[in-house]
Parts: sequence; C-alpha cells; structure tokens
Amino acid sequence: MALTEPIKIGLLFSKTGVTAELEHSQRRGAILALEEINQGGGILGREVVPVEYDPESESLRFRHLAEKLIREDGVNVIFGGYTSSSRKAMLPVVEKHNRLLIYSQQYEGFEFSENIIYSGASPNQNGVQLADFMSAQFGARVYMVGSRYVYPYECNRTMQELLLQHPGGAILGERYLDLDADYGQFQEVVADIRKKQPDFIFSTVIGRTVPYLYRAYAEAGLDPARMPIGSLNTSETEIHMMGARYGEGHYTSAPYFQSIDTPANRRAVRHHIERFGAQHPTDMNWEAAYYQMHMYANAFERAGSDDIGTLLPHLCGSEYTAPQGRVRIDPVNHHMALYPRIGRANADGQFTVLRESAQAVPPDPYMVSQVLGDWVTKLVTREY
Repeated sequence: MALTEPIKIGLLFSKTGVTAELEHSQRRGAILALEEINQGGGILGREVVPVEYDPESESLRFRHLAEKLIREDGVNVIFGGYTSSSRKAMLPVVEKHNRLLIYSQQYEGFEFSENIIYSGASPNQNGVQLADFMSAQFGARVYMVGSRYVYPYECNRTMQELLLQHPGGAILGERYLDLDADYGQFQEVVADIRKKQPDFIFSTVIGRTVPYLYRAYAEAGLDPARMPIGSLNTSETEIHMMGARYGEGHYTSAPYFQSIDTPANRRAVRHHIERFGAQHPTDMNWEAAYYQMHMYANAFERAGSDDIGTLLPHLCGSEYTAPQGRVRIDPVNHHMALYPRIGRANADGQFTVLRESAQAVPPDPYMVSQVLGDWVTKLVTREY
C-alpha cells in the first residue's frame, strides 16, 4: 500500500428511521473530529476518508452494511451503531472478519468482545449515580417506561436491583412501547403513572418517541419538582426535538453535557458551531463519537496501521483529553473510564450540572464490584 494512499474508515450512522436524529448527532461528532484530523495533516500524512451508508435505523441493515464495508470496501474499522440491537447485529460480523467496531453510545452493559470498543457509559457510570441521586432526592418508588428492545429491558433490570437496595424501594409499574409507538399510547401510560403516583419515572424510551413521553407528562399536569423523569439517554438532542419547555426540570445521568466548562469542551463546541451551526446541540453521543475518532487516529499514528492486531495494543490503555475530561480505554474490558454527572434540564434546552465525579470512574460493565454507598456513587455537588 502506498504511504500516501487515503485511509478508509466505515461510518454507519442512520440518516433515516426512528433513531436518525440521535445518529445524526453521532455522525456530526465523528465528522468534526475527522475534519480536525485531516486539517492537521491526516494520519502519518495520509487523508482519512469515510465510507458511509444509511442503515435506516434497522438492525439487519447494520449487519448487512458492516459486511459490505469489510468485504467490498476493505475497511478495517467501523464507527457506528446507536441501539444495542444494532451493535449486537454487527458483533458477529466484526468477530468473523476480525475487524474493529467502535460503538459510541452508552448501553446496558454485560457484554465484551475483543472486536468492539465501547465508548459510552457503563451501568456503573450512569445508572448507579442516577439511582443514588433520585432515591435520595425524591424516593425509591419508581415507574419504568421504556422502548421495546434489549437496552430498556436490561437497563430496567439493573435499575430495579439498585433501587430495591434503598429503603422503601418499589417498582410501581413497568411498560414497554414499540419504537414507532404513537402519542396516544404514551398518554395511556402517563394516565397510569398519574394514578399510581411514583416518586419518579425512569425512562428508557429512545428515538423519535422520547418527546411523546415528556409531552404527555406535561399535558397531564404532572410536576417535575415533585415527580420528575430520570433518564440515562435523554440528551440535549431529545430536548431540542421536544422543546425546552417539555424537558425543563427533568434529570439525566451522563458523562457529558454541552454545558460542561472545560477548555477541551469549549474548543470542541466552538468548532461544532462553526461547522454545523448553533441549531444543532452537542450531546453524550456526539462527544463519544468525537473523542473516539481522535483516539483511533492517535493509536494509528503510533501503530502505523489500523489492522486490528497492530492497532489494539496502541488503542487499549490509551488516554485522551476529551470534552468531558481525561478518558481512558480499559485494556481488559474495552470500556471507558469516564466522569459521571447528574444534570437537570433547564429553560435554555441545556443541562445544569448538579453533581459530577471529581475523577474518572473505571468501567465495570458487569457490575461486579459496585455497591451503593461506595466511592463511585459519591459525586461532588455543584454550587449555584
């Protein structure tokens, strides 16, 4: 291969379908980092060129297109996937061909593959903190609402175990709706919530239906100061989709919010606005895609190749100053050391950070060593 030949990477971010808005955000993060890399001279003087396809938010298309990227386009590393179903669809493909998938989304945990880098939060980096915060502030009686697929089922199972450790912990309801459910179905769920009066609502609703839950909640006259929605995936993008007035007062646990005041975040957000405009907020998915592209480029620089056997020893264990803080890829489980934060959505469509970790929390995707009350759950309270 000529030393000046472009480096091809695969991008699988849906432009259409039920999760397209969130995957557009992931793509913007990846493209922004890619352009920064190329403007800086590329990797070892070689331009990085994305090969892109639209999976249309369909898991089977993710599998088919991952195969196409590897077999027909000669790609070694694929960036993409939003739902856990899409990741699980691509997993056997990258394992069969011994290629690498970089998955930039928080997920339910309890998975490992030598062929995947898991860039988003593990359950011990968002779920533990949300359970601890919400139960302390509002109580541990919860009503769970999720989309009907693997991530919400598994996430709710973990959240149940966490909340039932708290005094008074109880599950008052658990409902799942299709990814293309209509608004009326959410009105029915909210009517049941209003009747049962939980301390808070735990949402694992994803994609285009997220605004339906928050809108139905508001139109039912429920009060987030007394019975809020807590989520691990409702980000600035979903708030933008629904409108700030519907999101205001509700909570999300995540390692990244656009409002974080770090030099790296200020710089990255400024570049993002210059490139894509202020009408598109950044979010946790954008940030994971952004920093992981830079980590890939740095590892390639050291390795001289993105062949998985050559690249992984330089990628695993590596660190990068991301917008959220200094992150690290755990060399054993391929997940990230990240900074848990609790944010409350405000009237500007952003999140006010209420608590945050003073140091990066190592990933524990199998929840082997996490117990309530340990140092992982103890976030620093922000003063406002």
